[in-house]
Amino acid sequence: MTHKSLDARGLNCPMPILRAKKALKEIAIGQTLEVLASDPGSMSDFEAFAKQTGDELVSAERLDAHYRYVIRRKS
Repeated sequence: MTHKSLDARGLNCPMPILRAKKALKEIAIGQTLEVLASDPGSMSDFEAFAKQTGDELVSAERLDAHYRYVIRRKS
């Protein structure tokens, strides 16, 4: 179960990351954010983002025409 969803499909780097950063600030520590993105570079972007912020990248998967990420806010 995710606590908040963000549809960033159609946006290019760095917009999916910037929108995710803002959305994470709107949820409580321990809650999760689901992000949908279509940018092919977003997989490596979200992995690096999680390492940099200390938030947990719970899952990262490629679906038919987009990517789905679930991030748990840690701080």
